[in-house]
Amino acid sequence: MHPIVRFLGLASLFFATGQVHAQTTDVAKQPVRAIVFEDNFNGPALDPAKWNVIGPDFWVNNEQQVYLDNPATVGFAQDISGAEGGVLLLRPVYKPGIDPNKNRNADFLSGRIDSKGHFDFTYGRAEARIRMPDAEGVWPAFWLLGNGKWPDTGEIDIMEYVGEKDWIGVALHGPGYSGETPLVNKFFFPEGIDVTGWHVYAVEWTSDEILFEVDGHLTYRVTRPMVEHYGKWRFDSPKHIILNFALGGAYPFKTNGIKQPYSGIPEATVDKIKTGNVAMLVDWVRVYKDEGGNPAKRK
Repeated sequence: MHPIVRFLGLASLFFATGQVHAQTTDVAKQPVRAIVFEDNFNGPALDPAKWNVIGPDFWVNNEQQVYLDNPATVGFAQDISGAEGGVLLLRPVYKPGIDPNKNRNADFLSGRIDSKGHFDFTYGRAEARIRMPDAEGVWPAFWLLGNGKWPDTGEIDIMEYVGEKDWIGVALHGPGYSGETPLVNKFFFPEGIDVTGWHVYAVEWTSDEILFEVDGHLTYRVTRPMVEHYGKWRFDSPKHIILNFALGGAYPFKTNGIKQPYSGIPEATVDKIKTGNVAMLVDWVRVYKDEGGNPAKRK
C-alpha cells in the first residue's frame, strides 16, 4: 500500500475546538442583492456539487506542501468561537516521506478546494469570512482564477497571507502584469486587531474596476486604465473560486528570506504545525450578482 494511502487514517488528527478563540469585528452592511453562490460549511462533508478537492499532482511556486483530499487537510469543525455554525478547516500536516513526487519531496500535506466546473461568474461581489493562524511562512489564500491559460484569463487575489499577522495582501495578475505584479497592495490592520480574528475579505468586480475590502472597508482600488498601463484587461471573463492553504515557496520566501529548514518556513512554524493547531478557518463564502444585473454562471 502506498504511504499516502496509509495516511488516510490521519483524520483523527483534528482541531481541538476548545483551543480556538476569536476576536470579532463589525462588518459594514452591504447593499441587498441576490446571492448566486453560497456555502456555510456546516459539514459534515464538502459539497461535491460546489467544490473540487485538489490532489498531489498539483504543484506551483516552489510551495512546500502536497495537496491531499482527506479530512485531516480538508475538514470541518463545529462550535468554533465566533463562527456561525460549522467551519471549513484547511490545515497543513507534517508527514515526511510520503510525497509521490520525488522532485518536490514535500514534508507537509495540506488542503486546496476550487469551484471550477461547478460555479464561476463575471462581475459581482465575492466575500468570505475567514480566520488565519499565527504562523510565519504559511500561505493561505482566497482568490478568483480564470478558466483558461494563466495568466491570460486573469487572477484576482482577494486575500493572501504569508504569516506576518498585521497585514494581508491583494493583487491582480494578467498578461504583462503577472508574477511580480505592480498591481498589488498590503492592508495593515488597526492596532489591536490582526489576521487571527474573524474578518470578511471581499472584492467588488465590475467591467471598469476592482475594489478590495476588509470588513466592509475599501482597502485598494484597481481601474481598467491602471491595468491597461501594463497589459490587457482580462477581467471580462468568468472566474472560479479558490480557497487553499499553501506553505512556504515564492511569496513567503520573498517576504521573510528564510531558507531553512524549508523555503520561507521557520522551525517555529514547523513545530506549530506538528501540534495540529495551525489552520485556515472559513465560516462561509458568498457571491452576489453584480449591481448591473449581469448573471453569474452555474454549471
